[in-house]
Amino acid sequence: MRLHRLDLTAFGPFGGTQHVDFDDLSAAGLFLLHGPTGAGKTSVLDAVCYALYGAVPGARQSGQGQSLRSDHAAPGTRTEVRLEFTVAGRRLEITRQPPWERPKKRGTGSTTDKAQSRLREYNATAGAWKDLSRSHQEIGEEITQLLGMSREQFCQVVLLPQGDFARFLRADAEARGKLLGRLFDTRRFADVERHLAERRRSAEADVRDGDAALLADAHRMQQAAGDALPLPDLKPGEPGLADAVLAWAAVARADARERLAIAHCARTAAESARAATERALDDVRETARLQRRHAEAQERAARLAERADAHREARARMERARKAEAVAPALDLREAAEAEQRRAAAGEARARARLPETFADAGASGLAAAARRAAEELGGLESARRAERRLAELTAERVDLDREERADEAVLQDAADWLAEWEQTRTDLQARIDRAQEAATRAEHLAAQCESARQRLAAARRRDRLAEDTDAAEARVLASRERALTAQEHWLDLKEQRLKGIAAELAAGLTDGAPCAVCGATEHPAPARKSAGHIDQEAEERALAAHRDAEGRRAEDERRLADVRETLAAATAEAGAAPTVQLAEQAEELEQSYGAAREGASRLHAAQEELRRAEQERERRTAARQDAALRAAARASRRDSLDDERAALEEELGRARGDVGSVAERAARLEERAALLTEAADAVRVAEDSAHRLKDADARLADAAYRAGFDTPYDAAAALLDDQAHRDLQHRLDAWQQEEAAVRAILAEADTTAAAQQPLADLQSAEHTARTAARRLQEAVSAHDAAVRRCAELDRLSARVTASVRRLAPLREEYDRVARLASLTAGTSADNERRMRLESYVLAARLEQVAAAATVRLRRMSSGRYTLVHSDDRSGRGRSGLGLHVVDAWTGRERDTATLSGGETFFASLALALGLADVVTEEAGGVRLDTLFIDEGFGSLDEQSLDDVLDVLDSLRERDRSVGIVSHVADLRRRVHAQLEVVKGRTGSVLRQRAVG
Repeated sequence: MRLHRLDLTAFGPFGGTQHVDFDDLSAAGLFLLHGPTGAGKTSVLDAVCYALYGAVPGARQSGQGQSLRSDHAAPGTRTEVRLEFTVAGRRLEITRQPPWERPKKRGTGSTTDKAQSRLREYNATAGAWKDLSRSHQEIGEEITQLLGMSREQFCQVVLLPQGDFARFLRADAEARGKLLGRLFDTRRFADVERHLAERRRSAEADVRDGDAALLADAHRMQQAAGDALPLPDLKPGEPGLADAVLAWAAVARADARERLAIAHCARTAAESARAATERALDDVRETARLQRRHAEAQERAARLAERADAHREARARMERARKAEAVAPALDLREAAEAEQRRAAAGEARARARLPETFADAGASGLAAAARRAAEELGGLESARRAERRLAELTAERVDLDREERADEAVLQDAADWLAEWEQTRTDLQARIDRAQEAATRAEHLAAQCESARQRLAAARRRDRLAEDTDAAEARVLASRERALTAQEHWLDLKEQRLKGIAAELAAGLTDGAPCAVCGATEHPAPARKSAGHIDQEAEERALAAHRDAEGRRAEDERRLADVRETLAAATAEAGAAPTVQLAEQAEELEQSYGAAREGASRLHAAQEELRRAEQERERRTAARQDAALRAAARASRRDSLDDERAALEEELGRARGDVGSVAERAARLEERAALLTEAADAVRVAEDSAHRLKDADARLADAAYRAGFDTPYDAAAALLDDQAHRDLQHRLDAWQQEEAAVRAILAEADTTAAAQQPLADLQSAEHTARTAARRLQEAVSAHDAAVRRCAELDRLSARVTASVRRLAPLREEYDRVARLASLTAGTSADNERRMRLESYVLAARLEQVAAAATVRLRRMSSGRYTLVHSDDRSGRGRSGLGLHVVDAWTGRERDTATLSGGETFFASLALALGLADVVTEEAGGVRLDTLFIDEGFGSLDEQSLDDVLDVLDSLRERDRSVGIVSHVADLRRRVHAQLEVVKGRTGSVLRQRAVG
C-alpha cells in the first residue's frame, strides 16, 4: 500500500484545510514529520487510520465523534478527512466525515448530521474517478479485504509505535500473548481449546447421564422385584457400575421366575374349586327361578279376575267407536262448511266497514254497479292526465331555456374579455420566439468552440497524468535494474560457492571399487564432505532462473517506460504548453456560455406551441360568441310558443280537476273507490255461497247419524275416538288377551309345577359359598398376574440396562479421547511437557518468526553485537513459549531484554517493530506496504547509533518503500531533508511541507 495524498479539514488541532503530498515526501525514501510537542504530529497518523478504518488508533478512539473535530474550526465548517492511496494495483480515494453538530439553517439552535463515507476508484482508461460505495459497512469490508489487516494490525505494522514495542520487550508472557493474539488473530486456536473443553464437559455429562439412567433403571428393577434383593451401593462414574448392575439383574430375574411357578400352582387349585361351587349354584338358582315363576303366574291370574268387568266395558266402547266411524265424513264436511261460513262473514264485515254509509245495506249486484260507474268516470280523466304531464314538461323546458340563456351570456362576456387582450398576447409570444431563435444561433457557434476546448483539456489531463506515470515508470525501471543486478550478484555468489564445494558434490557419487571421475583411483580413503552451507546444483539453477526473471521484468519495465514517454509526447503536442488549470477555466467558461445559450434555445419550441395554442383559442372563442348569438334568437321564438301551449293546458286542467288540487289526486280517489266497491261485492257473494253450503252439510250429517244407529248427530260425535284414544284402547284389549294366554301357558308347564311342589330353595347359602370360591380364585389370579408382570418388567428393564451398557461403551471411549485432547491443548496433560496451551504454541511460533526477522536489522543497527532469540522456558506461573531474550556477541551470553539500556532498547524495539511488520504483512497475504511511519524514540540515541539506525531505515528503500519518522529531535532535521513540519498557533496548527530539492 502506498499513500499519495491526505487532506484534513477541521480535524484535531487543524482548524482549516491542510494538504499532505506523500508522493513528494516519499521521493527520497525517508522523510521527517516533526514539530513541537502538542502541535499535532500524531494527529496526521490518526487521520490516515481514521480515513481507512473510520476510527483512530488505541485509546484515542473513545468518544471520537465530536472529539475528532477541531476546536479552532469555524462553526459552518464540517470535519473531513480524504486519503488517496494505491493498494493491490488499484488507486482509491476514501473520504470520511464524522457526526457533526452544526447550527440550524433556519431558526436558532443546532442539529446533528450523521457520519458520511465515500469510496472512489480512479479509472486510468477513462481518466476519471468512479464512485464505488457510500456505505460505512461496505467500505470497511472492502478496505479490510484489500489490506488484509484489521485496524489493530495496521496500527502496529504501518504506524510503528516505538513505546509499545519497548513495553513489549519488557512485558511478561501474558502481555506479549495479548498483543500477538490481536495482531495474528489467534482466536480460532482459542476457540479450538474452548470447543474441546466444551466437548469434554459435554461427553462427561453424557457419561454421567448414562450412568444415572442406568442406576435409575436398576432402582426400577428393585421396585419391580418387590425390594426382595438389596441393590449394590454405587454412584455414577464409578468403575464396575455396569457389571454390578447386570449381575444383580440376573439374580432378580431368577427369583421372579421361581415366584411365578408357585403362583401358577395356587391359581390352578382355586380354579377347580370355583368351577364346583358354580355348578351347585346354577342348580339352586334354576329351582328358585321355577318356584318364583309359578308363584308369579298365580298372582297374575288373580289380577286378571279382578279386571274382568273393565275389560268387558272396553270391548263395548270399541264397538260403538267402530259404528261412529261411518258418520265421521259427514261430521268433517259440516265442520269445514261452518268454518268457511265464518271466514266469509268476517270478510264481508271488513269490506262493508271501508264503504260509505250509503252502501251499508246494498247487495252484491248494487255494489258491482257502483264499482262500474266509478271505473267509467276514471276512464274519462285519461286525457286530463296527459295534459297535466305535458304542462310539467313545458315548465321544465322553460327552466332549461332560462339556464341556457345565462350560460350563453357568460360565454359572450368571457369571449369579449379574452379577445380584448389578444393583440398584446400575440406581441409578447412573438418576442419570446425571436429571442429563442437568436439563442439557438448562438448555441451552434459555441458548440464547436466547446468541443475544441474539451479535447485540449482532455489532452492536458492526459499530459499531466502521463507525466506522473513517467516518473513512476522511471522509478520502476531503476528498481528493476537494481533487482536484476542483485539477482545476478546472488547467482554469481551461489555459483562461486558451489564451485568451492564441488569436490564434496563429486564425492557423494563415489563407490568403493569404482574409479573416481577426476583421478581414476578405485580407492577413496578420505572423500570430501559437504559443509553446512554447501550450495547444490538445484539452488544454483533457482538463482539463475531468478536472475533471468529479474532481467525479463527489467526489459518489460523499460519497454513500458518508452511507451509512456511516447504517449506523453503526443498528449503534449495536442494540449500545448498552457496549464491544465487555465484550459479547464476556459472550457468551463465556454461550457457555461453554451449551457446558457442552449437553455435559451430550448424555449423556442415551447413559445411557438404557446402562440399556436393562443391562435386556436382566439378562433374558438370567436366561434363560440357567434354560436351564442344564434342560440339566443332561437330561444326567443321557442319561449313564445311554449307560453301559448301552457295557457291552453291550464284552462283544460281547471275543468278536469274540479274541487281537488290535481287530476292525479282526483284519479287516485276514483281508483280507491272502485277497488273498495269491487272488493265488497266479491265478499258479499262469497258469504251468501258459504251459507248455502253449511245448510246442505247439516242435512247430510243428520241422515248419516240415523243410518248408523245414533239418535242425534251429537251422539255419533261423542262415540268417535281419535287416533291416539283408539290405539290406547286397542292396546289394552290386546294386552289383556296376551296376559291371559301367558298365565295359562305357565300354569300348564310340567317343570314349573314340579318345582312348586318341592321345598323352598336356599339360594343365599349357595351364593355365599360361590362368592368365597371366587374371591380365593381372584386372589390367586392376582398373585399370578403380579408374578407375570414382575418377570416381564424385569426382562424389559434388563434388556434396557443391557442396551444402555452397550450404548455407554462408545460414549466412555469418546470421553476418554476428548478429555486427553482437551488436556493436551489446555496444557494440563502430562504429555504436554511444557504445559503450553494451543494458542500459546501458535503464538510462540509467530514470536519465533518475528524474532528471526528482527534479528536481521538488530545486528545491523548494533554492528553485529545483539541477536534476538525466542525462548520456550516457563517463567513463574506465566505462560511458556513466549519468552524473548537477547544474545550479546561480546560476552557470548543470553540475557533478558529488560537489562538493555535506553539506546539498546530503542534498537531492539525498532528492529522488533520492523520484523513484526514483515511477518504480519506475510500473514495478511503478502500485501505490499510501501509507506511506513515510526513514531518517536530517536532521542535516546547517540550520533553513531543514530547513523546506524538511519542506514537501516534507508535500506528499506531497496524494497521501494518510503519511511516517515515522527520525531522532534533537532538533529534529524539536518540528516533527513524531506520534511513535513507541524506548526502550532493560537488559531490552530498548520502543515508545511518541504521535499528534496
